[in-house]
Amino acid sequence: MENALSHQRMGLNRNQIKYIVIFAMLIDHLAWGFVDLRNPLLGQLMHFVGRLTGPTMAYFAAEGYRYTRDVGRYQKRLALFALLSWIPFVWFENGTLPFFFQGGSLVFVPVQGVIYTLFLGITAIRLWESKVSDGWKTAGIVGLCLLSMIGDWPLMDVLGCLCVHIYRDNPQKKWRSFTLIFFVPCMLIAIGSGFAQNWFQVGVLLVPLMLYYLYNGEGGSKAAVHKWFFYLFYPLHLTILAFLEWGLPW
Repeated sequence: MENALSHQRMGLNRNQIKYIVIFAMLIDHLAWGFVDLRNPLLGQLMHFVGRLTGPTMAYFAAEGYRYTRDVGRYQKRLALFALLSWIPFVWFENGTLPFFFQGGSLVFVPVQGVIYTLFLGITAIRLWESKVSDGWKTAGIVGLCLLSMIGDWPLMDVLGCLCVHIYRDNPQKKWRSFTLIFFVPCMLIAIGSGFAQNWFQVGVLLVPLMLYYLYNGEGGSKAAVHKWFFYLFYPLHLTILAFLEWGLPW
C-alpha cells in the first residue's frame, strides 16, 4: 500500500536523495576536519546536516538487499570498499595509518568507516533470512552489533538495515523502529558528552521526515555512475580531506 502511494506522488528518487546525503556527509566531514575549533556554532550546524547520511544509507542498503539481483555480489562489493576505505578513514580520523610504530611498539587502529557498518547490516539481513534457528539468528545479530562498535554509526546502521527489512510491509512499525534505533543512541551520546556541544545529534530526526515525505519510492536512472559514485567518492574524499588536514600519514 505504501509503495503504491509513493509512486503516485511527486518527490525525489533514490539517486537524487543519495546525492543529497553524500553532500551532507561532505559538509559533516569538513566540519570535523576544519571548522569545529574555529567556529563551534557553524560546526554544530554542519554536523546537524551531516546526520542525514548514516541513517539514509542504512535505509537504502536494506532496499538494495531487496532489489538487487545478486545479494552475494552486493555484499562483496560493500566488503571490498570497506577495506579500501579503511586507510583513508583512519588517516582522516587520526592522521595515521591503521598500523604504525610508536615507542618501538606496533600500534593497530581498528576503526572502520560507514561502509563497513553497512556491510554488517546486510549480513544481518542475510542471517535473518537464513534457515538457521532463531537462537543462532539472535546470537549472530548480537555478534554483528558488537563487531559494528569499531565502525561509523555503530549498532544503528546494523539494526536500522534490519528493521527496514523486517518491517518493509508494515509502515507504522518500520518508521517507529527506524526512528528510535537512531534517535535514542544519538540522544544518549549527546547527553553523555554534553548536550550544549552535541545538540547536532537531533539532526537524525530529519531522516524519517525526509524519506517519508520526499522519497517517491523510485530508484531513478540505472546508469553505472549512480551505482558507483558513493563507493568511489567515500574513500576519495576522505583521502583528500585527510591530506589537507594532516599531510602524509608517515
